[in-house]
Amino acid sequence: TGHLDDCTCDVETIDAFNNYKLFPRLNELLASDYFRYYKVNLKKPCPFWSDSSHCGIRDCAVQPCPSEEIPDGIRSGSYKYSEEANSLAEECEEAKRLGAVDGSLSKETQEAVLQWTQHDDSSDSFCEADDIYSPDAEYVDLLLNPERYTGYKGPDAWKIWNSIYEENCFKPQDVKRPLASGRENPTCAFNIFIVYLFSGVCVEKRAFYRLISGLHASINIHLSARYLLQDTWSEKKWGPNVTEFQQRFDEVITRGEGPRRLKNLYFLYLIELRALSKVLPFFERPGFQLYTGNPRHDEEVKTQLLQILQLAKSFPLHFDENSFFAGNPKEAAKLKEEFRLHFKNISKIMDCVGCFKCRLWGKLQTQGLGTVLKILFSENLIEKMPESGPSYGFQLSRQEIVALFNAFGRISTSVRELENFRNILRNMR
Repeated sequence: TGHLDDCTCDVETIDAFNNYKLFPRLNELLASDYFRYYKVNLKKPCPFWSDSSHCGIRDCAVQPCPSEEIPDGIRSGSYKYSEEANSLAEECEEAKRLGAVDGSLSKETQEAVLQWTQHDDSSDSFCEADDIYSPDAEYVDLLLNPERYTGYKGPDAWKIWNSIYEENCFKPQDVKRPLASGRENPTCAFNIFIVYLFSGVCVEKRAFYRLISGLHASINIHLSARYLLQDTWSEKKWGPNVTEFQQRFDEVITRGEGPRRLKNLYFLYLIELRALSKVLPFFERPGFQLYTGNPRHDEEVKTQLLQILQLAKSFPLHFDENSFFAGNPKEAAKLKEEFRLHFKNISKIMDCVGCFKCRLWGKLQTQGLGTVLKILFSENLIEKMPESGPSYGFQLSRQEIVALFNAFGRISTSVRELENFRNILRNMR
């Protein structure tokens, strides 16, 4: 509850805005064909340590869609257009809502595709993006591979998060960020870390840590909210696990750290919401298309998208970035590069996650957050974009767009699930 550090906003304002206004619309958008398919390479080796062990639990598996079963407009519109487009897309597993495909491209779409193809984001990317042309890159239907508890935990999972916090969060080596797995007492080290974080670090570097902590909290909420409660030969039942939630966030059990984690989740929500409000001009341009090959459906989805972005812009207590990434231009440029390299390292660590479903959602959410940082650091370029023609200095690929909105969808879902846990705990008392 209450006020958030480094912000003018409070938890209650975000809850009301997200749970009753934004969350329902965003959920509907993410179920559309354009946003449900994400191309990912889950076979890349870990670049930091030699560990080929993978989670053997069946719930860790990801079922990809064969490329030919994806709406043809997505395959062509993402980067390349195939002249051998079919008139209809086949079904992807249980997915039954794949629209009819327009076998020809309009002049406007050809120009858009050309622009996407020519775009090279290597210099402004905050993520180590997958090579979508790689034979190992496959389309995944995100609706059929939901993020939830898989049983992946223990030393391997701790190693991932320790690597992220210890090596990539702007702190001296002698200041430890405790990630206690239950065996050690983290109170003293944690207090030292918090004092350092809020007194010895500039607001931008402190914000970087809070973004990562917020992402961590969000993922833990998803795992607690969609926990495997029953696993029998006849039925699998997923639902909220209050005990799991309390172990991660209860103030007493976590010795005061849990509420801080949750406030970092809300901080992350504000940062991502601010980026959505800033990127509205990019999507408003008449030449921008969410191309799947079904023109009527594509136009409806773009209308939905713009309504969500306008709603995001209307939020009354946005994060004020005027003091964020500001000051001396040379220092700002240096800070951007530090952010970019630190975050790029974190995105590479996702290829070390042993559970494929966790890896899928980890890669998507880090790419989404990386796209948020790219938007916030590109505000001047976005403001200068012409209404028509190439966007020149600023561009987003389809991969970045899908990751951006699905990642925010995960944060929005976490805020909504928190309300559910509050109600459950209230009724238990």
